[in-house]
Amino acid sequence: MAISAVRPRARAAFLNRSQWMGILFLAFGVAILLFFGRGLEPGQQAKFGLNPGWVSQAIPIPDLVLPVQPTIYILGSIALLLGGWQLARGFRSADAVLGVIAICFVVAFLTWAARGKSFNLVGMLGSSLVRATPIALAALCGVVSERSGVVNIAIEGIMLLSAQAAVIVATITKNLYLGLGAGILTGAIFAAIHAVMAIKFKVNQIVSATAINIFATGATSFISARFLEKNIDRLNNSGTFPVIPIPLLSKIPLLGPIFFENGIIVYLMLILTVVVHIVLFYTPWGLRTRAVGEHPRAADTLGINVFLVRYVNVILGGMIAGIGGAYFTIGSVGRFDEIMTAGKGFIGLAAMIFGKWNPFGAFASSLIFGFADSLQIKLQILRVPIPSEFLLMAPYLVTMIVLAGVVGRAVPPAADGEPYEKQ
Repeated sequence: MAISAVRPRARAAFLNRSQWMGILFLAFGVAILLFFGRGLEPGQQAKFGLNPGWVSQAIPIPDLVLPVQPTIYILGSIALLLGGWQLARGFRSADAVLGVIAICFVVAFLTWAARGKSFNLVGMLGSSLVRATPIALAALCGVVSERSGVVNIAIEGIMLLSAQAAVIVATITKNLYLGLGAGILTGAIFAAIHAVMAIKFKVNQIVSATAINIFATGATSFISARFLEKNIDRLNNSGTFPVIPIPLLSKIPLLGPIFFENGIIVYLMLILTVVVHIVLFYTPWGLRTRAVGEHPRAADTLGINVFLVRYVNVILGGMIAGIGGAYFTIGSVGRFDEIMTAGKGFIGLAAMIFGKWNPFGAFASSLIFGFADSLQIKLQILRVPIPSEFLLMAPYLVTMIVLAGVVGRAVPPAADGEPYEKQ
């Protein structure tokens, strides 16, 4: 009798995911009101600039001015209302509601941070897209590779090697496009090495990729210290790609400065996102790739060359990562610094998981990481009363929260990471 009385109570102590999400929504609402709603002066306003802070072809529009106190109270109340509904009835798609509440939290935070000041919203969103570019390219590399069943955590090292190769070639030849080609070729070479190790020799894919990352860190640091620092003008001063405004589209208010006034690597990232999605889900090659990633033996039975599909996808992924690596030098600052990728390749892997191995999902996830990265810089300019160390941690905190599974279960391809033995 004692045991039977304890069991229902023990079961009741465990909440299901829907109830946990409701509690999380309520916590967001309380946090908005508690952290941002206290100590506000009545009548304070926050001004959000809707025009870029640089010379732009976009048609100017009036700035957005919000009353601080009512805005924060409304956003906090929305979060509390959605949390109560989630606990009482439950939403069909709690993840979508979580996205709405996250937006409420971010808007409330920005309104609080910009109280009594002016905040260039378009500038920050444009910066978010630019900062998301290498992360999105790393995520696309992961999607292409892992959809065929090969885990590639060497993206960080491949990007680092490609960044250095791109700036050296661009500086020597004084041609940025040749530098970009060198970055892509470097990515393909090291991805091919990983593919041979993982597919032909069946080395543990994590170990193989880790070896490339370690090699990349050591090799690029040695070359940088031994050659680049002593010959900056001859080897490490390439310049960067210019901004190319797209005719007509760049004149659109808000969207024009964000999406259509960028460098060529940002455009390549946007194009590749669409192309990879179409290839993966609407072409015979994509069907073969997904079949190999899910059940390679069944695909082999149907006549698909499993090894060829995996080799091609891993190398294509390496070429995409090579573009991401080139972004750091010839697409951004025009020189190479040691460890300048700063973990963006690993964050790209988190974006791939967050996006559930889907190109558009990975791109959207990359925007979140890019936004967190851009936000910490803007907040330092606004001098918000938060230690700069915490602001610098923002992108990595977002990564940890994502990987902790807040967004729900992410299921990888069934044969991801498993070597294939033909029988």
